This record gives sequence, C-alpha cells and structure tokens, in this order.
Amino acid sequence: MGYDHIIIGSGINGLVAAAMLSKAGKRVLVLERNNRLGGTLRTEQATAPGFTHDVMAATWVLFMTSPAGATLGPDLAAHGMEYCHTPHPTAVLRPNAEALVCTTDQAANIARWEALAAGDGAAHARDVGGIAADAPFLFALLGGNLWSWATARLMWGQIRKRGLRGLAAWMGSALTPARGWLETTYQSPLVQALWAPWVLHCGLTPESTYSGQMGKVIAFALEAAGAPVIKGGSGAAVRAFESLITSKGGQFRINADVEEILVQNGRVKGVRLAGGEEIAAPSVLASVTPGQLYKRLLKGVNLPEDKAATATYRQGRGNFQLHYALSSQPEWIAEGLDQVALVHLSDGIDAVSKSANEAERGMFPETPTICVGQPHRLDPTRAPEGKAVLWLQIPDAPRVIKGDAAGKIGAKDWATAREAFADRLEDILRRHIRNFDQIKITRRAYSPADLEEMNCNLVGGDPYGGSCGIDQFFIWRPFAHSTNGTGLVRGLIHIGASTHPGPGLGGGSGFNAAKRLGG
Repeated sequence: MGYDHIIIGSGINGLVAAAMLSKAGKRVLVLERNNRLGGTLRTEQATAPGFTHDVMAATWVLFMTSPAGATLGPDLAAHGMEYCHTPHPTAVLRPNAEALVCTTDQAANIARWEALAAGDGAAHARDVGGIAADAPFLFALLGGNLWSWATARLMWGQIRKRGLRGLAAWMGSALTPARGWLETTYQSPLVQALWAPWVLHCGLTPESTYSGQMGKVIAFALEAAGAPVIKGGSGAAVRAFESLITSKGGQFRINADVEEILVQNGRVKGVRLAGGEEIAAPSVLASVTPGQLYKRLLKGVNLPEDKAATATYRQGRGNFQLHYALSSQPEWIAEGLDQVALVHLSDGIDAVSKSANEAERGMFPETPTICVGQPHRLDPTRAPEGKAVLWLQIPDAPRVIKGDAAGKIGAKDWATAREAFADRLEDILRRHIRNFDQIKITRRAYSPADLEEMNCNLVGGDPYGGSCGIDQFFIWRPFAHSTNGTGLVRGLIHIGASTHPGPGLGGGSGFNAAKRLGG
C-alpha cells in the first residue's frame, strides 16, 4: 500500500495531524520509535496496583479550547475520550498556610480578589476581559501560521482598528514580564503568588519577556475552561485517537525507529527505518526536535543554515515528576483545597524566580516550585475507592547538574541524585499536608534523565521542545529563518513542541500542518 503522508512521532501533534488527514481521506502512516503510542501522553500504574498516573502530560485545557480540539472533539468523544472537570482549577498554598483558590466563576474570583486588596478584583476583570476582547487577534497569533496571507490580513485589520502606533503599543505591552505585570497590577501578595508559578508551565520565568501576557492568557483559560483531565488518564486519549485514525484507514507502527528521511533532488521520497526497511511517501511530517531532525534524520542532506542554527539552539529547564499513592485523602493545612485540580506550593514571585534561576544555573533549587495535581478528585477511576493519587510536577529542575543551592546534595548526575531531590520535595509536601506520613503508601520519581530516556524529544528532561525565550518563539521558532515548519526540503514539515506555536497539548503545529495539506 502506498501512503500520502508519513508522520514521525505519535505525540499530540502527530496524532492531531494524522486524525485530520485520515478524516480527509488521505493515506496516513504514523511511525513511533517506542513500544507504545502517545509521546508524553503516558498513563500507567507507576506506584502500586490500582493507582493510575499520568506520568508526563496531564491537563487538557489547551486541547479542549484549541482549534484542534474544536475540530476533533466530537469524533474523539465518539471513540471514547471523555473530559473530567472541577470548578476549582487552580490554587496557591504559601508556607504560612495562606491559600487562594481560583474558580471558574469569574464574579466569585473578582469578589475574592477585591476582598484581599482594594482594586485587585477590578484589575482581574480588566486582565481577563482584555484577553477576551483581543481573543480573535491574540489566539490567531498564538496558534496560527504566522507566515501567511491570513496573518498579514489580520495584522492589517489591527492597524486599521488601532492605528500603527496603537498596534505597536499593544505589542509593547504584550512583552511585559510577569513580574512587571503582577507587581504593578495587584496589591495582594496572595494574588501575585497565585499566577507567578504558571509562567513556568510556559517554559518561562517571571522575568521573561512576554511572560506577563502568557500569565493573563492562562488566567483567562483556567477561569473559562478549568483544568480538565481525561477519564482514565491521558493514555485513554491516545486510544481514542488511535481508534479514530484507524477507523478512517490510517495506520500505526510501534518500535519503528526512523533512521533517515529519504530525500532526492531536494524532495522527500520516504523514510528508512533502523534495520534498512524503506517506506515511500511524497510527504513527511516530523514531530521531533531540531537536533533529531538535522543531526540524524537529515544528516546526509546539504542544509548548512539549518545545521548551523541547530548547533546554537538552546534547551529549556528540565522537568521532574513525582507520583504518590495514598491510602486516604490528603488533609491540606489550608481550607478549600480538597477539590482543586492543581495546587502550587510557592511563596510568590521572588520564590518562583529564585527556584527557576537556580535550575537555569544547573543547581538543585533550595525550595523548588511544586505543582501538585489531584486527578482523582476529577476522575475517581484513578485510585481505589477512598484512596488517592498525587501528581507532582517540578518545572524548574536542572538539565545539567552543577551543584545544589542548599549545599546538601553532592551528586552530580540524576542517577544518584534523583531520590535525594525527591526527598527534598517530599519534605516540602509534608509541611503542607497534615496527615501525609499516615497516608503515604509509596512514591515513584522520574528525573529529567528518566524522561529523556522515555522520550528522546525531551532533551535533558525539557518538556517544552527548547527554550521558549522570545528569540526562539513565534516567528523565530525554532530558528530565526524558520517559516511555518517548512524549509528547503520539499514535502517535509517540521511539527512538534520545537515549532510554532510551541509546547503544550494544543496540537497547534499538527493542526496547522494538516490544514495546509488538505486535512
């Protein structure tokens, strides 16, 4: 059988592209080098029998609110994918036991913020209201093909609406760092602490350019759509994608490591697998990092500009995952956190900035910023009745270890440092959950090195496909000369977290590529 499109990698972008193309009647083959589909969509009983954990990606608000989610949502639901929700998507818990919960009720949030500090409620209304008002323009920039006539028309429309100077002013304000946004907008340290950690989930820090705008986008999205998980885990979403794609004639192969993308006279003609098998197709979508694409898959193709840019491409911070099986429900030291999907343990902007900076310098943070997920509260199938699971993500772990900011962990590699770092996290968690020692059954830690071993696209445990600094984002992702994932090799489209619109479960690059190909 011949194929119209070969897709390398079965993460969210590969799955979205495969679903759209197969629905359009294209002959699609998805090749996955691992022994399971899904990339970072991985669900398993990591701790103990009966306790189900999303080992990597867990929260689906980006997909549910994305063009890919809108397009494919009904089909995926028909194939078994089901969202689980809570009206309490996120909260922050400070070391002094102060907590603030964000709900999906905007009026309640405004009233709570205003009670904390006069003017903070009105500021929140302005922030999320501004994102809502700018949504058609902003989300087209965040998710669409930037090098396109559609974007050119969009920009021209904004010039007519705002004036050239007005558009320049809007762009300038959108580049504000989160520290600048939070410290000049909100008087309450608790409100500041609620939003400061979220920029880490964008691969940024409170001092990063445009992190303030991304913080507002996150506040808008969480309030509007919550922080849903998939019933049965993210792996259940993979099964729904697989069922949808195969029902439309698409095919999958696991343990299929692509060794080379075959190119002849500047055009794709297929791929060669490790072991020598060649598969012909006039179109290849590669959901890989720049290093994988240009150093391995296209190593024999003369692409000097891309290969030179690959040598200076920067990765972001590492990610550390820690999962717990609990015999009972956690008793938080603050009220109102029982039904919250994602709780950040952080003292505020300075604490987030400190931990991120230490990780970027190759240090184990003295007090890491911890995101605690309670997926069993949304989806009771995740644990036996009466029991619980916790999903901890630490978005500021060092990729390359140079030392310990606390001066206590002497190991310089993750193989020997993983459990010591997990102990540090557990000590922090214990201080925030009264009955922790009584209910802990067991834990399972995944270091940045472990994550890379499971998925070669997570270079150094970086889940964001590379640094998300402004020079490696938007029209400059992955390279300054990049154009919508296309280049000199005709028939090849680069997709995935390393390409625009970047990381997360939105499936944007896969969606954009499939649309260009008639999906």
